[in-house]
Amino acid sequence: MMDSPQPNPSILKLDPYKPGMPISQLARLYKLHPEQIIKLASNENPNGPSEKVLEAIEQAAQDINRYPDGTELRHTLATKHNLDEKNILLGNGSNDILDLIARVFLNQDSEALCSEYSFIIFRLISHLAGATNVVAPANKYGHDLRSILGAITKRTRVIWLANPNNPTGTFVEYKDVYRFLKEIPNDIVVVLDEAYYEYLSPEHRIDSTEWLSEFRNLILVRTFSKIHGLAGLRVGYGMASTTIVELLNRARQAFNVNSLGLEGALAAVGDKGYTEQGYQDNLKGVAQLQQGFERLKILYIPSFGNFITIIVNDAPKLFDQLLAKGIIVRPLQEYGLHKHLRVSVGTDGQNKQILKALEDFLNV
Repeated sequence: MMDSPQPNPSILKLDPYKPGMPISQLARLYKLHPEQIIKLASNENPNGPSEKVLEAIEQAAQDINRYPDGTELRHTLATKHNLDEKNILLGNGSNDILDLIARVFLNQDSEALCSEYSFIIFRLISHLAGATNVVAPANKYGHDLRSILGAITKRTRVIWLANPNNPTGTFVEYKDVYRFLKEIPNDIVVVLDEAYYEYLSPEHRIDSTEWLSEFRNLILVRTFSKIHGLAGLRVGYGMASTTIVELLNRARQAFNVNSLGLEGALAAVGDKGYTEQGYQDNLKGVAQLQQGFERLKILYIPSFGNFITIIVNDAPKLFDQLLAKGIIVRPLQEYGLHKHLRVSVGTDGQNKQILKALEDFLNV
């Protein structure tokens, strides 16, 4: 007899996902008041949700004795993207959608494929499904589409592509993504994770939903956690052919998005002014940080998201010193980026605070 319950062998190959340090933990560690701490580690919207979202959540709280119903949000998203409701899948955050894709399309006899420095969740969920995750070399921190194409084998079943990419902030022009999709065999699912889509400038954005009628193997994934400021409510959605959505729905947990999240997301879709303001605020914040890094002669990867990855010689030491000052950023050792820290864009005051801390560190 075995001494203890035996897990799925793929579990033993995984390290748990490590989120950014919580404010409460840092407060205890350094005996700081939570209000002294700024968290620039998880690419959250520093302005929080809109007033319309808060009002919708307050109203929805009256009915939390009822099971949630995503019909209205699916209908609204379908209308927004000129799709049928059968093309929309809701998730408990976009990670839920990604996990569903892995469980439905991957197994121990298959391979998933992603680029070096891609969102680490891609690797975790691929391994969890029992598949081999193949990593194609990056080009200057960004996706090398030719490299990905060259890594396709007969066992490839899913290709993960985040655009813009987290944690590097790099972006592949949509015209190049389109050409890439044209070369992918129809039996390989291509997942285009567009979590940071709303932070793209108008000249870089295109309506990728128009591709769904041409590429029946394409899944688009978006989230309400970033520009809409709903990270704590966990709402994401996928868009794909009715065939793919139907398959994913077979594996989806019933009531997988809570009622407060559904109503908050519904209000966020309609609050276009807030989304535009979030885009403008981020534009200013990115410029503020990049100008500060240049003044301090800190190398960084130009970003298309709401974060910037900086490159420093002693990243672990800088990370610890920032923590001591009540500033949480994200170390990137798990990505193989040992001299890098990811800094989320904060408010004007928060950006000034981290730039001052960096200046103090450099002057030591």
